[in-house]
Amino acid sequence: MSPEHFTQQHLTIPGTYDVAGASLVGSPAVNIGFNDDVAWSHTVSTAYRFTPYEYLTPVAASPTTYLTDAGPAELDHREVEVVVKGQDGTLETVTEDVYRTAEGYVIDAPDLLMPWGLASLWAIRDANAEHLRTIDTFLDMGKATDVEDLLRRQDRAAGMPWVNTTAADRKGQVLYADHSVVPHVTDEMASTCMTVVGRVLNEVAGLPGLDGTRAGSSCAWGADEDASRPGILGPENLPSVVTRDWVMNANDSYWTPNDEVRLEGYDAIIGCEDCTRTMRSRVVAAYVADRLAAGKKETPRSLAGHQHENRVMAAEVMREDGALDAVCEATGETEACEALAAWDGRSDKGSRGVHLFEAFVSKLPSALPVVGINTIWTTPFDPNDPFNTPAGLNTADPQVVQAMQDAIDEVRDAGVAFDARWGSLQVAGDRGAPAIPLGGGLGDSAGNANALKSYLPEENDDRYQPITYGSSHIQAIAFRKKGAPIARTILTYSQSEDPTSRFHADQTRLFSQEKWVRFAWTGKQIRKARIGVTRLR
Repeated sequence: MSPEHFTQQHLTIPGTYDVAGASLVGSPAVNIGFNDDVAWSHTVSTAYRFTPYEYLTPVAASPTTYLTDAGPAELDHREVEVVVKGQDGTLETVTEDVYRTAEGYVIDAPDLLMPWGLASLWAIRDANAEHLRTIDTFLDMGKATDVEDLLRRQDRAAGMPWVNTTAADRKGQVLYADHSVVPHVTDEMASTCMTVVGRVLNEVAGLPGLDGTRAGSSCAWGADEDASRPGILGPENLPSVVTRDWVMNANDSYWTPNDEVRLEGYDAIIGCEDCTRTMRSRVVAAYVADRLAAGKKETPRSLAGHQHENRVMAAEVMREDGALDAVCEATGETEACEALAAWDGRSDKGSRGVHLFEAFVSKLPSALPVVGINTIWTTPFDPNDPFNTPAGLNTADPQVVQAMQDAIDEVRDAGVAFDARWGSLQVAGDRGAPAIPLGGGLGDSAGNANALKSYLPEENDDRYQPITYGSSHIQAIAFRKKGAPIARTILTYSQSEDPTSRFHADQTRLFSQEKWVRFAWTGKQIRKARIGVTRLR
C-alpha cells in the first residue's frame, strides 16, 4: 500500500477520546476527521518548509571545505547503506556518501540552479526535519471542542507539517488557517540575505536562496515569542480566519479563504497575495457563492451534492461569447469541433467531449496561467476580482489555436472517438480488473472540484485515462443543535489493498455511482453496522 494513501479509522477511549476519519498509512492518529463537536480537513499549503543556503567554497582543491561566519569548515561526511533493487530484480545493498553543513544536507541539483560546483555548494535546512510533533498535533486536535480550540491545539503542538486546515463546528463557526510549520524567514531578512542565484530562485519559484556564509548570524532563521520553538513563524505571523460565513481552500495560497475575506500582509515564504487563483479554486468558490447569490443556503445535502456536480470552470469561462468553438473552428477539424460544441460542459460519466477539452487545456501555454502574464486571455487577472479573472479566451492567439489542433491530433492518434463517453475513458480499477467509470477530471487547469488525474498511463496502456491520483478521503459532516453528527464519507480507492477482499473496490463503486457511506458514529450505529469483531491480546 502506498504511504500516500488514506485508510479510515475510528479511535475511541471510552470517556476520554472519540474521533473518526482518515489517516495516512502508518499514522496512528486521524489526520482528516471529526468528533462530536468539530470536523476538519486539510489541503496542501503553498508555504515552503525549507530554505536553500549557498556557501562559498574558497579552496578549489578541497570541494568539501566551505566558508562560514567563523571561517572555513569541513563538511560532515557520512556513509549510508541503502537497499535497492538491482537490474536482475534482486535486492542489493549500496553505500552512498552524504554530506551536510550545520544547516542541513548538501544537494547537487544543477537543473534547479543549485549545483555543487567549484565556486559554491548548496545545503537545505528543513523545518520539518527539526521536530517530532506531527503525531502529537493530530492526536490533540481530536479532542477539540470547537474550531478555535482546534487551532489552539494545533498551535500548541506546532507540528502541522505541510497543510492548510479548514474546519466547522457545532456552534456554526468555520475556520481557515495555514498554521503549518514555516521557516522564520521574513521578507526583510530574505531581501538582505539572498545571494545572486538565490534571487533568481526567488523570482522563479518564490523560494529565497540564502547566504550560507552568514547562516550562523544575520541570515539564520529568526524566532517569534509566540512560537513553540525557535526557527519557525509563530501563530500571530501565520494567516487564519474564524467566521460564521464560509471558507474554502483548493491548494491555492491563503489569500482568499472566501469571496469576501482577504488575508494579507504575510511573509512571501507562506505564499502569494494578489495572485491568480486556479480554475479549481474558482469552481469551488462558485459552488457556494452561486448558491448564496440565488438566495439559497448550504445544507448537508447540497454540500454533499457539490462533490458530483462536475462543473468544469475553465470550460465555462472559455465558452463565453462562443470563444472556445471559434478556436476549434479555426483548425478546420469539423468532426472534432461538432463533438466539442455538443459537449454538456460537465465531467459526468455520461458527458461526451471531456477528453478533447482536457487535452486542449493541457497543451495551452503554461497549461493555464497561475502566475505572470499569459496571452491566452483577453481580460487579464484583476486582484480586485480574483474569482472572475482572467477571462476571455483569446481566439486571435495562434498558440491557442495550435493547442486545439495538438489536442485533436492527440485524441485521434489514441484511436479514441471525439464523442466518446467520459466514463468509458476515465476509469479506476487494477489492470486486468473490470474498469469502474468515474466523473471529475483535471483540477487546477480544467477547473474540476473533483480532481482526478492519471500520472502513470504507461502502466495501464490498455486504458485511456486510468486514475492514479486525485480525490481520496471525502467527508461531508453536519452538526445539529442536539444529537450525534451526521457523517457522510467515501474513500475513493476503498479500504483494502487485497484484490481478493470484498472491500477492495466497494467504495470505489459507490463513488462511481455518486453515493456516500453513512459513517457509523454512535455505539448503537456501530453495533448495527458491525460485521465482525477482532480482539487484540
